[in-house]
Amino acid sequence: AGRARGRPAVGARRAATAVLTSPKVVTRDASDDRGVKDGKGAAGDDVQGETYGRMAISLTVLAFALHFAAVLFRGLSVQRAPWGNMYEFSCTLGLVAVGAYLVLLALRKNVRWIGLFLVTAVLLDLGLAVSVLYTSSDQLVPALHSYWLWIHVSCAIICGAVFHLGALATILYLFRDRYELALAAGKADGRFASVWERLPAAATLDKFAYRINAAVFPLWTFTIMAGSIWAESAWGRYWGWDPTETWSFITWVAYACYLHARATAGWKGRKAAYLALIGFACFLFNYYGVNVFIVGKHSYAGV
Repeated sequence: AGRARGRPAVGARRAATAVLTSPKVVTRDASDDRGVKDGKGAAGDDVQGETYGRMAISLTVLAFALHFAAVLFRGLSVQRAPWGNMYEFSCTLGLVAVGAYLVLLALRKNVRWIGLFLVTAVLLDLGLAVSVLYTSSDQLVPALHSYWLWIHVSCAIICGAVFHLGALATILYLFRDRYELALAAGKADGRFASVWERLPAAATLDKFAYRINAAVFPLWTFTIMAGSIWAESAWGRYWGWDPTETWSFITWVAYACYLHARATAGWKGRKAAYLALIGFACFLFNYYGVNVFIVGKHSYAGV
């Protein structure tokens, strides 16, 4: 009708609507889910195997109770906190590590797979404590007579125990990841296949190690701060670059780099695992190397 009267026809044209999509984030190193399911962990393939697994957990609980009694009686014998030297520290750290594992089990977390490796590490720790680090019951040096012993050292013990869990998960991740890569390439070694197949998938182990280390890192930060406050009370300065103070800070930096790399650069997988193990190595050197071989204000090894 508009054309008939000489007027231009008006047509409506639908404009295309642009859809904004989030850009795909490409990480520098990713522990991808390769479609491999988690292994059965410590659970048995049949009723008999499951029974053996439950027996192992029961024996672990019994050992934990006996270990707790030993640490308690040590504290009662000296009338103080039972972590005044390396022997007592090692015994208590092993106790807390197993306790953390049992707490995760009580919370119905799937962590039975780490039980054998954790108990083995704790037995090695206790063997070293009894054979090399043993110290008879005695009173502390005057600098350690403070309520900060309960706060600072107990926090350090908890951090060390949880760092152990994270380090074990990281080591197991490296083996499992190598096994999955070899399996995908058709070059898997069958010698330890039954062991690696029972572990969770590499991606699951990577996430577990990250969450464990991230959860305990704030407590490690508080441990260093509490130690500084105690140092000011005992020695008149907050920080003096004592060997133990220095390596505690180095350990903090190593774990901070690990968490920062994963949070910002998107690191996962083997690169992040190496950073986590470097942090744990710094913690071990701070405990064994510094206390035994380097003389400082924290030299209370008693060996």
